Amino acid sequence: MSEGRPTLDQRRARHAWDAVERARGPRDVDYAREAKRLPVRIRTSGLGQAVAFLNAKAGKDESDPRVTLLEDLGDWLLARRGLAAVPAGGIRRDSVMTAILGGDAGLLRRATEEALLYLQWLTRFCEAEIGDED
Repeated sequence: MSEGRPTLDQRRARHAWDAVERARGPRDVDYAREAKRLPVRIRTSGLGQAVAFLNAKAGKDESDPRVTLLEDLGDWLLARRGLAAVPAGGIRRDSVMTAILGGDAGLLRRATEEALLYLQWLTRFCEAEIGDED
């Protein structure tokens, strides 16, 4: 067996680990709580509505942990997995929503599946490294 190139699951884990490390700070518990709730929201309402909910709850506060979570998810889905084009200005809080609205049913299905797989790692790392108040 050849060594060297990490598997897709290893790349998911690495990105999620790095995201949790970047989220460390005074509001990291909020980030962990929102990350833990996001898969349930996706399964209940769909990826688009879950992303729209986070974006709405964050309001205009760009330092809100929900914005960081949206950017981390967008970076994974768009920049790392290439499920849709990265916007010219880079990944922003609305990048996933823009990709969903501009894509077809196949993109939505692939993005939803990949988001749930990624969030498994992200939530586990949040639980291990940050904890939460839930």
